[in-house]
Amino acid sequence: MQKIEMIGAMFKVYLNNPNYYVKQEDILANVCGNGSRDVRKIMNSLGIHKHIIETPIYGVGKKHNDYGQGFYCTEDIALAKEWAVSEEKDGYVNEYEIETNGLHILNINDGSFTLLHWMGLLLNNRAFVLATPLEREAKRYITDCFPVPLAGVDVIIGYRADDSYFSYARDFISGVISYEQLGKAMQLGSLGEQYCLKTEKAFQHLKFIAKEHVPSAEWYSKKMLRDRNARNGYKDMEKETYHRGELYISRIIDEEMKSDDLFLR
Repeated sequence: MQKIEMIGAMFKVYLNNPNYYVKQEDILANVCGNGSRDVRKIMNSLGIHKHIIETPIYGVGKKHNDYGQGFYCTEDIALAKEWAVSEEKDGYVNEYEIETNGLHILNINDGSFTLLHWMGLLLNNRAFVLATPLEREAKRYITDCFPVPLAGVDVIIGYRADDSYFSYARDFISGVISYEQLGKAMQLGSLGEQYCLKTEKAFQHLKFIAKEHVPSAEWYSKKMLRDRNARNGYKDMEKETYHRGELYISRIIDEEMKSDDLFLR
């Protein structure tokens, strides 16, 4: 397991959390006082308008997202457009460049980690109810035995876990699906990777390039089609059937498997 420092690389990313604007407005309201005209004045000076964020504010955002509080982006503009719209509302895609020279970047998908490391991050950050003794023990075991070293990390790259993906993780710790099935489920929907900027230093390396209007009439149906295909694919995996010989969470716990176990690779 290692931190990866990318030297001199520049790449484009697109905001993948359309609710980030609201969070920025909320935190400024707390500083200036609710209802204060200063909130709007400050946001305008930073180039922050509804759905358009020229200067993201460090320290804003939900603490219970996949990798905790941060600024979440994707390199896939098509996915960003799908996530930007709702059934009745158009959206905007915000385009940025990030200069990675000097940044410490942790890529959870680089082969140094297992799916359980990714799950450990989700279990530490996502807020949800653990309904059974197995779920509670699974969370304890995964977070204790598959920690991800985040000290000094500026950017995290990893799977994007929308609600469907998170339900796959829930089914795994509940013993409903096997480790092998979880790996296959993570490929459904082709949501790709997301980039989470975690530090003030990373925010300083981010440069706003442009905004693009995204019509709901064109992109919402694509969003729903991707989700429907993923859900249908999950149903086709026969998740209600016990797969003899495959690796379930109870066996991982009972045999005290760790990250170097070949069964997890």
